[in-house]
Amino acid sequence: MFFFKILRRIITGIILLIIVVPLYVAGQIWWTAHHAQIKQSDAIVVLGAAQDNGVPTPILAERVTQALIDYQAGMAPLIITVGGRQKGDLSTEAAASRKSLITQHVPQSRVVALPIGKDTLTSTIAYVSYMKLRNMKSVIIATDPYHCYRAMAEARGLGISTTCAAVQSGPGSLKSTGLRYIVRETAAYLAFETVGRFGIHLTDQIKK
Repeated sequence: MFFFKILRRIITGIILLIIVVPLYVAGQIWWTAHHAQIKQSDAIVVLGAAQDNGVPTPILAERVTQALIDYQAGMAPLIITVGGRQKGDLSTEAAASRKSLITQHVPQSRVVALPIGKDTLTSTIAYVSYMKLRNMKSVIIATDPYHCYRAMAEARGLGISTTCAAVQSGPGSLKSTGLRYIVRETAAYLAFETVGRFGIHLTDQIKK
């Protein structure tokens, strides 16, 4: 009888963890999205999203616009664009973002394109590596509101101080997204915490 009582308690605890942890993370994602603030930093990074033959799609264009607003406000002296090339693409996400910024009168010397990254984590590793080589310690991440929590966690996991510039309009904004985005980001964040941090640790060991 005692064994079964202990077993029931263990099972109950596991079930509670399965329910409580995702709910807590989802709450953090929601709160961060609705209270995103930025501070003066060494750089602004535009996280990649789909592009069409060198032209940012609406979701990427909004991230570029947000980065431009913060750059023009003097929040950072440099913009870093990231994102690789998907199969069949003629351009990279990073190149499309950089081209858009330059056409909006950002000096070429103030925009660095890193055509690396198939997801948030690999993109983060790429831009953080670039920053550390130049002794840069802080970044503003231009991305969708519900993406902020995970994007910042991954940057902090690599030792960079970060804030998030959440887009104000477009398909990735709070007006256009909701529960589905939160659920997706909750799953992605939990995957990062259970598997992604191991990848970060491995990356640090390789660099050492």
